[in-house]
Amino acid sequence: MVRQGSDTPLAIAIDVDGGSDSSRGTELQEFNALSKAAGHGTKDGLSIDVPDKQLNRQQTSGLFNANSSVGLQICFQGLNYHVPSNQNKKERISLLKGLNGFINPNELTALMGPSGSGKTTLLDVLAGRKNAGILEGTVLFGSQKPSMAFLRRFTGYVEQFDTLIGILTVKEMLLYTAEMKRPVSEPYASKAAAVDDVLDKLALDSCKDTLIGNAMVKGISGGQAKRTNIGIALVTNPRVLFLDEPTSGLDSYTSNEVMRNVRQLAVGGVTICATIHSPTAYCFSLFSRLMMLVKGRIVYFGPISGGLAFAQQACPNLKEMEAGYNDAEFLVDFVTDADRQGRGNVLADFYDTSALAKENDQHLEMLLSKTHMIPKELEDQLNVKSATATPWWWGLWTLMRYRTRKNYKNPNYMSPRVLDKVLLSLLIMTLYLLKGDDYKESNYTNIAAMLFMWVTLPAFGASAYIPSLVLERGLFIRERADGLYHVITYLLSKVIEEVFLAAIVSAVCAGFVFYGVQLQGAWVIFWLCYFLCLINGIVLAYFIAALSPTMDVANALLPLYAVTLLFFAGFLFRFDNIPPWWKWYSYLNFLRYAWSALMRN
Repeated sequence: MVRQGSDTPLAIAIDVDGGSDSSRGTELQEFNALSKAAGHGTKDGLSIDVPDKQLNRQQTSGLFNANSSVGLQICFQGLNYHVPSNQNKKERISLLKGLNGFINPNELTALMGPSGSGKTTLLDVLAGRKNAGILEGTVLFGSQKPSMAFLRRFTGYVEQFDTLIGILTVKEMLLYTAEMKRPVSEPYASKAAAVDDVLDKLALDSCKDTLIGNAMVKGISGGQAKRTNIGIALVTNPRVLFLDEPTSGLDSYTSNEVMRNVRQLAVGGVTICATIHSPTAYCFSLFSRLMMLVKGRIVYFGPISGGLAFAQQACPNLKEMEAGYNDAEFLVDFVTDADRQGRGNVLADFYDTSALAKENDQHLEMLLSKTHMIPKELEDQLNVKSATATPWWWGLWTLMRYRTRKNYKNPNYMSPRVLDKVLLSLLIMTLYLLKGDDYKESNYTNIAAMLFMWVTLPAFGASAYIPSLVLERGLFIRERADGLYHVITYLLSKVIEEVFLAAIVSAVCAGFVFYGVQLQGAWVIFWLCYFLCLINGIVLAYFIAALSPTMDVANALLPLYAVTLLFFAGFLFRFDNIPPWWKWYSYLNFLRYAWSALMRN
């Protein structure tokens, strides 16, 4: 239990967390002494300034019970991460340099440092989300090297920027994730109960039926969105939780509320590591251990209260704490100033040669040499092969139930897919009304032009489909990394979603034009040509959107390509007159075949 007024609050705080080794006592006494010597005291708040009833492990029931979410000891040794230089591809830039450390279960571990120090890079490396560079060193979860499938399925990662589905409510968002990441065999009632537990623990009950919203639709607040983002990482009982700047963009009250909830998760048994930039004094006090980085090197790794005293000992007289600072803010400013003055390596060298670093390395070696007894279920999870918890068909069905169904009810989604086609078909029908019965030679050109426009409109109207893919790119990357589905599952859902709607819309529009104009031939051929042109336009839009870095680039490329198709379709320029070196392009032009089929029909 927490004892107030003790001279060794750090030891008590770690004991509350349930994971301190007795050999760490020397370290704790040393840095409490350093803190006192620096004039900052031991800060009683660091014994976790949260009421006992909020942190009592016996009271964290349900989803966050220690029995239902067993944390893992994470160890990393000799960690280096290099990426090619932008100026010279043969040169490598080292973002992480020889990092050694460990993350204990039942604790909150903070990663701090100036911008560009490597905090997020380290978090991504531990979570298995860095694959563009060269990674060296050892990363172990519970004394075993985790599979990529394990990292996707059984760890949670909360990104700095919220990537949520704006057309879903908060509860639907969590249910959608639970359906994707919990076993198919688990009853729906059990999944719903887990979601209700998350809503309760993260104080989201009041907004559970509110749309998340987006840039065009007002939804939940920033704090609620951040907690929802944490909730989707928790709804499957992750063994490990990584958080990248969980308090960024939040006011102090909301920041404290979010981190208090995260602290409860740690007490419940989840292994948690978070990058944090400018925490409030209260948020800072909730952490148990701190790793401070500068330019990819460790400048401090130890109890949360010892960082400032340690840094001041490494660079005395660098900067004095002014009124209004809290320890966390001053520590970041102190290390940042040292880095800007070219003394970042001095801090890192001081740590490398310190007794604290030696003690940490000895403790790490002990952890690496120890054979951890872990449950058989957990061992199986560490060696799991499939990156998704559910089969592809279940993922497809879930995507259709939650996202396609909502899209079909969303005016912002339906309008560009339906309204323009209906209006243009009505325009063509009224413009060429009953002209199909006119067999005068002068009318042949009008009908040919009308048929040509009929097949070219889908190519130009395909721009309406670009936002669907570009705006969902961040969401797709996050959900793919979280192991919600395979790429083919997502692709199939988008194809079915678009093709089903296109079939209905094209049939209605083809009926308006074919019977209104009284064209000759078969309606089914007329409809099929339009439908296939529409599908080609959708595929073209998706292809260009996937290759384009931004929506502006995609919207510029698609019309440009569509215009080139017009010249080689056979109407503006006869196929027989096309130069030989350009005829290959005409053979690849779907408009040529569609217009030719309509003319023959």
